[in-house]
Amino acid sequence: MNKEEVRARIEEIAIIPAVRVKSAEHARYAAESLHRSGIPIAEITMTVPGALEVIFDLVSSLPEMIVGAGTVLDAQTAERCLDAGAKFLTSPGLVPEVVEFARTKGVLVIPGALTPSEVIHAWKAGAEFVKIFPCAPLGGEAYIRALKAPFPQIPFVAAGGVNQQTAASYILAGAAALGVGGELIPKEALEHKQEERVHELARRFLARVREARGRMAAAH
Repeated sequence: MNKEEVRARIEEIAIIPAVRVKSAEHARYAAESLHRSGIPIAEITMTVPGALEVIFDLVSSLPEMIVGAGTVLDAQTAERCLDAGAKFLTSPGLVPEVVEFARTKGVLVIPGALTPSEVIHAWKAGAEFVKIFPCAPLGGEAYIRALKAPFPQIPFVAAGGVNQQTAASYILAGAAALGVGGELIPKEALEHKQEERVHELARRFLARVREARGRMAAAH
């Protein structure tokens, strides 16, 4: 799957689940549960023990799933993630060497940014999406709306504190996609293997996105 196909899939689904858990076993279970629940995307963060092996296993067992690497903070780690099969790279802030590395390799990259200056730097460096993180503490959807005014051409991923109640508002404010973690894959659901709970949460998040997009289409 090439960069354009990955980008199109992320825009279509509009939810990038961040799998930031305490064990490789929980990370695999989370990603597999998400896949079965209709969200074929998972960002395995480098804070997961054995993250690279998890990425490799998921890419091998679920070839139709878009498995990416999160919290990638240097080019060496980025290279190891691509070797493991990651289809996109993300970081919580702007790491120019990671963006440059991804660009030279033709891989989709989503750097984090907070201020207008960081957004400009990330976009000019070659990012396909810019992740506004952490979003909720800085005004949530109102902050996304404020940033979209000067940057209508930049696709934003709203991340950091996005939940079921606010998901639709972020899309309506102009976010192209949502970065969601524990609100979609709760720790207890993984510990107790409550896959039905993950399915229900996934269904709700997907419904919020659809509903928001429907309202936007109607308004136009």
